[in-house]
Amino acid sequence: MATACRKLLQSRQVETLLLFLCLSRGGAATIRYSVAEEMESGSFVANVAKDLGLEVGKLAARGARLVSEGNKLHFRLHRKTGDLFVKEKLDRESLCGKADPCVLHFEVILVEPLQSFRVEVRVFDINDNAPVFLNKEPLLRIPESTPLGSRFPLQSAQDLDVGLNGLQNYTLSANEYFHLHTRFRSHGPKYAELVLDKPLDREEQPEVNLTITAVDGGSPPKSGTAHIRVEVLDVNDHVPQFSRLVYRAQVPENSANGSLVATVTATDLDEGSNKEITYSLAQNPEVILQTFQIHSETGEIRLRGPLDFEVFETYDIDIQATDGGGLSAHSKVLVEVMDVNDNPPEVTVSSVSSPLPEDSPLQTVVALFSIRDRDIRVGGKITCFLKEDLPFAVKPTFRNSYSLVTDRGLDREEVSGYNITLVAMDTGPPTLSSETVIEVLISDINDNPPVFQEDSYILTVRENNSPAVFIGKVLAEDLDLGENAKVTYSLLPPKSGDLSVFAYISINSDNGKLYALRTMDYEAIQHFQFVVKATDGGFLSLSSQVTVRVVVLDDNDNRPMILYPLQNGTLPCNDLVPRSAEAGYLVTKVVAVDGDSGQNSWLSYHLFKATDLGLFSVQQQNGEIHTLRQVSERDPMMQKLVILVQDHGQPALSTTVSLNILLVDGFSEPYLQFRDTFKHPTRVNPSTKYLVISLAVLSFLFLLSVTVIFIIHICQKIKHREKFTIQEHFYDDCNFSNNLVQGGASGPISQPCPYEMCSATGTSNSEFRFLKRFMPNFPFPHGNGEAKTEAGSRLPLDSDRNRSRGSEGQDQVSDDYL
Repeated sequence: MATACRKLLQSRQVETLLLFLCLSRGGAATIRYSVAEEMESGSFVANVAKDLGLEVGKLAARGARLVSEGNKLHFRLHRKTGDLFVKEKLDRESLCGKADPCVLHFEVILVEPLQSFRVEVRVFDINDNAPVFLNKEPLLRIPESTPLGSRFPLQSAQDLDVGLNGLQNYTLSANEYFHLHTRFRSHGPKYAELVLDKPLDREEQPEVNLTITAVDGGSPPKSGTAHIRVEVLDVNDHVPQFSRLVYRAQVPENSANGSLVATVTATDLDEGSNKEITYSLAQNPEVILQTFQIHSETGEIRLRGPLDFEVFETYDIDIQATDGGGLSAHSKVLVEVMDVNDNPPEVTVSSVSSPLPEDSPLQTVVALFSIRDRDIRVGGKITCFLKEDLPFAVKPTFRNSYSLVTDRGLDREEVSGYNITLVAMDTGPPTLSSETVIEVLISDINDNPPVFQEDSYILTVRENNSPAVFIGKVLAEDLDLGENAKVTYSLLPPKSGDLSVFAYISINSDNGKLYALRTMDYEAIQHFQFVVKATDGGFLSLSSQVTVRVVVLDDNDNRPMILYPLQNGTLPCNDLVPRSAEAGYLVTKVVAVDGDSGQNSWLSYHLFKATDLGLFSVQQQNGEIHTLRQVSERDPMMQKLVILVQDHGQPALSTTVSLNILLVDGFSEPYLQFRDTFKHPTRVNPSTKYLVISLAVLSFLFLLSVTVIFIIHICQKIKHREKFTIQEHFYDDCNFSNNLVQGGASGPISQPCPYEMCSATGTSNSEFRFLKRFMPNFPFPHGNGEAKTEAGSRLPLDSDRNRSRGSEGQDQVSDDYL
């Protein structure tokens, strides 16, 4: 009986002590230290007595000791000095695995009086582990008919370090068949895939050897390698096909080992051994290989190890199906680990303020809600937060009641409404949470001006357009709503004050369509610009402006204009060509321009008509006239050419120009009179007619006065005067350059140059007077219609030569002669 009483008394003392210890721990602060892993035993960590505010020696007096939450204590306390030392070398990987941060917990207990302090020591990782491939020499069997771009997952390298010291990247040795593509898993280390770049040919190279290197991010970095052997398989007709590309499964986290997770099936259309399929877990991380297993024949995936929802919520498993011929296919199984907790926290929304003006000030209350957890004893303390980063915040009001307030400025144009997800979470174990969505709409204010779709507009209109033709439109958009977004358009007067642009253009104020008010003439105006203003319909209206440039497009409405030779009614000019001219001799050049632009102004020159089509040619690009062959004695002296000048418009317009070319013997004895083969009637200018009559009367009076006394002498003088007149007046309307003819006693013409020959007004004999200065042997015509040569013989000339008169009364040489 006494023994039972003592035991009961001791039990109550222990319970009282534990209750006091818990109360003391609840109010004490946590002391935090940090050390690097691999520190040697006895390494100094910190002075606990100083951090606790105790004097040296108090720890020993109060019976201080360390109590670990686990089974092992990794530190020791020197009670006299209060120093905390490492008890044994710390290995972060063995202590915490892949968990980061790695924190060791223990308590400092003071017995007299009883008091406890919680201590956390964070163990930092160092780069003391290199990436390691579990399979140093993996073998891949790839058919030679594998299409380019096919991917082959490789085994992930394992690195026990975390953070930057963990696995960072993969590299592949240089080769011509594959390149490496690094991918990420939802949980687990990075893994690499081989991507086929060049078709495989088993007969050419039956095996490809590669080296993959895994590198971590330490300083200096560490690496591990694996040698991949790719065996190229011969062609197989069919590859196994999974019934699904992705299998999904849900497994409670408290499922026992051996529980069925999912069943995958693949079929092969081949026969015999090629149809026999075996399943395997392909290149997967070690954590998956330790957790799951697959039956090679049935494809059943079962648990091999325990599941932990807090560690891994999902698993991404690669499944490979291989037929008897070595062909394989891949599929994925996504396993979702299910939490088994029954009742997550519940959120009850009491009121919501929606819509909310976008100019609401900060801390405006949006909603009021409360949180209730049926598993309050299991869930522990409840926390509430927003699932996404939104311009709102959760603000506690009183016990289990909260308000949702604005935390940042709102912009309806950026986000017109929010689906705010409230997350209520308990502390478990295991931790359970629930989500509630609150919809809040944002109302609009006029805070955005209209914005044109382009910084400036360039519109085009073709000349000769119809009035009021539509040429384009401007468009401005306002991010506001309703009347705040209704846009009207108007034209602004130029800053220069020139309002002439309003005579060319008008705008529809409702839709921004622009119309040309008048017919455009490209030759008068090529472009003009103006400013369009867009104004919204808000209470305090906002506006913006844009510059519009209108470019007038050219139409082919101008014919080519001849600049040379002149065709405006002046005396026609004739080009001289020596009969000694060789093929390719430059006779003259036709120069023309076109008032249009672009392709409409591109001109080409063509020989339209000619006395002899085989004697001359015209360069299409520059209008130069050349001889096609050597001039012969049989060629007629007078050559008439009609040149067609045509532009490249649609439709093309053209102009013709007529040229007379005189073939001469060394520029000394040309035939000066010729006949017009076209036989068109002679047009006589009235002023020329009166001048001829006056000259005839004066000549008659002069001859009559001198005939009686010196008839014979005067006749000789008259002949001499006629010769002199021919020499002075021939070519009196042409302009010769000084370098065209080299006059000399014995010097011939130095180079072939183009010459022009023009006929002067007056009698037919006077047209050849000027040529006598340069060509003393040139024959001049007599009144009986014959030309006399050096030998004294006469050549018949056409006495009825026709001449076409210009607008100014000057004669033009006839088209042709015999």
